[in-house]
Amino acid sequence: MDAQSRGRAENIDPADQWVLNPDTGDYELRLNQSGGDSGGSPSTSAPRGSRRRDAVREDGVRRRDSPRDGAGRGAGPSREVPRQGGRRSARGQEGSGSSSSSNENSAGRRKRKTPKARRKKALLWTGGVMAFLLVGVSAGGYALYQHFNGNLNSVDIGDAGNKDVVTANAPLNILVIGTDKRTGKGNEGYGDKGSTGHADTNILFHVSKDRTNATALSIPRDLMTNIPDCKTRQPDGTDKVIPGTDNIRFNVSLGQEGRDPGCTMNTVKEITGLQVDHFMMVDFNAVKELSTAVGGVKVCLARAVKDKDSHLDLPEGPSKIQGEQALAFVRTRHSFANGSDLDRIKVQQQFIGSMIRQMKSDDTLTSPTKLFKLADAATKALTVDKAISSVPKLTTLAKELTKIDTKNISFVTLPVIDNPAEPKPITVVVDPVKAPQLFSMMRKDTSLTEVAAQKKAAKSKQDELLKGTKAAAADVRVDVYNGGKIAGGAQQTVTWLQNTKGVLKSTNKANAPAKVAKTTLEYAPNQADQARALAAMMGLPGSALKKGTTDAEGLQAMVLTLGADFEGAGTPITGPAKIDIPKASADKAECAK
Repeated sequence: MDAQSRGRAENIDPADQWVLNPDTGDYELRLNQSGGDSGGSPSTSAPRGSRRRDAVREDGVRRRDSPRDGAGRGAGPSREVPRQGGRRSARGQEGSGSSSSSNENSAGRRKRKTPKARRKKALLWTGGVMAFLLVGVSAGGYALYQHFNGNLNSVDIGDAGNKDVVTANAPLNILVIGTDKRTGKGNEGYGDKGSTGHADTNILFHVSKDRTNATALSIPRDLMTNIPDCKTRQPDGTDKVIPGTDNIRFNVSLGQEGRDPGCTMNTVKEITGLQVDHFMMVDFNAVKELSTAVGGVKVCLARAVKDKDSHLDLPEGPSKIQGEQALAFVRTRHSFANGSDLDRIKVQQQFIGSMIRQMKSDDTLTSPTKLFKLADAATKALTVDKAISSVPKLTTLAKELTKIDTKNISFVTLPVIDNPAEPKPITVVVDPVKAPQLFSMMRKDTSLTEVAAQKKAAKSKQDELLKGTKAAAADVRVDVYNGGKIAGGAQQTVTWLQNTKGVLKSTNKANAPAKVAKTTLEYAPNQADQARALAAMMGLPGSALKKGTTDAEGLQAMVLTLGADFEGAGTPITGPAKIDIPKASADKAECAK
């Protein structure tokens, strides 16, 4: 795939490798070519499904078969994508052949676009598509070639995912799994060579509904959690249910007991409350191949590191790594801070952010050769669910992902605390305060970045909600009905209001007459100050307040009906506007400490 073998020896610009297919009118990448021998047989390999035959006239000028040819009359077109060498040979023979042939060649040349136009066409194919990959972010492909389809591996996860969400007007959640499976040359030396492949590195990539921002949530492998029952699809098409396990490390949600990526997806849903739509999985070898294909990844260290366990050996300051060094970088943990898996996650996030920047750089997007190598490596490296297991589907997904500006991609780690059940904690559990807040923000599609439109809209709603006087908590009267999905939600809310907020005049009215989607607060005009006070306590949006037409009489209470958007007492209905947790941006480079 180097420049010499792709025609650079004959001064062909790499952009000229995109050639016009006369049958479709589109430009296609010529996957292989030899030098331009005007009289010899062509040595061109086109993508499957687009092969054509070149004929050679007696005068040595190459022509394409067409329905006008005697041999081809009555048959469908059977022409090969024209070779650059063939065109040069034809130019050299102008005037030596028949006038009709010369005119046909000239007309063909007039219709073909200049190298500059071909380069522009190549950019239209590739500039809008980001190969989104590696231990955290993996997506593939920039051209719809069956060559790449043959590279992909897939797993049938049954109904664990969501087949129709990629281009839907909805948020998108992709679970990227980096396994510790030691496949590939030389990887068996990295300890546990018989590993079935556990969920060693896990990132839930949440893409907003409007595709303006994304949150990449890293889930520690050493998180103690409950793995739910999991239905797995067997090779014969039948389903097998693998019983769940309580209080166990997250990483055994894959591989252990025959669990597949669908089991890991279900476990993430159990933890976060977010529906996981698709998965992408890579192993040790993928890290090496992909980092090499992109031409190396820029990283930075606050101090020099020489780690005997991961084999990482890098100087202080910036470095560009690929292959074995890239794998060592994302595997190392003893070289940083307290040497835990949480420190390794920070390093991996730095690596992934740099990878994204490299893939979206002009250096990558304007090089057909680099893009081909990257797409080839990515599709070979990926294992995906059946719903996205083709290059066209991955290309559609990549086009959705590339809409996101890198400055609006935030990397965060699931908020955790040391496991209180261990005297000397080596595992962690979900932070009971910060984690629910973060999950709520993600479910509400709230950006962790300063997306201007979202920030302005949220501020506007909040200002409207708080405008005017508020009654004291002791003066608020409210009847609470449960029309949501959480059993006992009304009593839970009343208990929280009375014990935490001082709203003693709150009453549990049990179930509402019917289930409702949205929480509402009905109040009379003379209860507006009470409504504003309760709305502020519960984080109700202005749209939830329903003002009546007549004033309340005597001890009449407001009516609060909990909807499907109610997620628990104390959790704002709108979700938090912000959260105080460490985060990193894909747009900024930081040195690992």
